[in-house]
Amino acid sequence: MLTAVWVAVVAFVAAAGVAVYVMLKAARLMSEASVAVAGLRERGDLLIERANTTIDQAGEQIARTQTVTASMEGVTVAMAQLGDNLDAMAPALPAPAEGATRPLTWAAALLYGVRWALGARRPGRAAPPQAGRAHAGPPGRWPGRPDQPRRRADQPRWPGLAGREAGRNTAALARRSNGAPR
Repeated sequence: MLTAVWVAVVAFVAAAGVAVYVMLKAARLMSEASVAVAGLRERGDLLIERANTTIDQAGEQIARTQTVTASMEGVTVAMAQLGDNLDAMAPALPAPAEGATRPLTWAAALLYGVRWALGARRPGRAAPPQAGRAHAGPPGRWPGRPDQPRRRADQPRWPGLAGREAGRNTAALARRSNGAPR
């Protein structure tokens, strides 16, 4: 019977120790939570102050905008009166007809073409490409790239893809020999 009492005492002491440990952890958690809430409250107050300042500035801007709008209405009325006075003093000019601008457009296009043709024939300038030739450069050069020689038949079209082209050609030959579709 004495051992049962000792077991009960040890169990009670262990349970009391666990309870004290849990209570200390809970107290620490509660103190940290209260510090966090106080910090949030301070930041919230600061945010509210900033929002109030912004709202006040927006109100001032709206008042200024209303003042400008009121003065613009006065300017609009004055400009309308001035326009009426000008209309009364001088008659309006007739609007140009749409067909009147077509000959000017045609003449401008003709002058541009003549100027381009004469400019291409000046000495020291390259002649325009002749009909039947792919490019105006000397033979043996790429069209549009006179500084680079033409590619030889054994060179790959794109040097960085030489390995890929060889692999594709090999794979294509293997499919053909096996009778597989392309």
